[in-house]
Amino acid sequence: MYILGAVVLAIFYFKQREPLAIESAVKKASAPKIVIYGLVGIFVALILQSIAVMLESVLFGKATPSENTQNIIQMIMEAPAFILATTVAGPIMEEFVFRRSILGIISRYSNFWVGAVISSLLFAFAHNDGHLLIYFFLGFFFSLEYKATGRIWTSMITHVGMNTLVVLVQLAVQKGLV
Repeated sequence: MYILGAVVLAIFYFKQREPLAIESAVKKASAPKIVIYGLVGIFVALILQSIAVMLESVLFGKATPSENTQNIIQMIMEAPAFILATTVAGPIMEEFVFRRSILGIISRYSNFWVGAVISSLLFAFAHNDGHLLIYFFLGFFFSLEYKATGRIWTSMITHVGMNTLVVLVQLAVQKGLV
């Protein structure tokens, strides 16, 4: 389902003729810049995630692992092909929905900051595992990447890379390799 959703959204993206305001507000980044921002963004996102985990622990006494991540790892263990849905298709679909669509539409009628906050809150609630601060931080960072380059591909690279690293580390832990 994730893979189909990502493909359908990508088709709509490529068929769209007019860029969104957020995409035309800055000079569009070159392909190398998009890739560099996306790859560096993976590590920034992991640092932000760590900060958010610490804040959640201090503010709310939450030190539990993400139920969402644990469920994903369990599904991958049962059906290894699901790794593509969680590491590639899911993040691509989420970027099209939360950044390009929701942020893009809200920014058209308000401004980037309002759109970024609302889309990040929706992103956090959509993950539905109680770690709202973590997902809000990540959603907001992905929004900033999108705004900085005017290209949704930047946040997609970061999101795919971060999910891939998290899943690989969790699988290694699950299999006793770490």
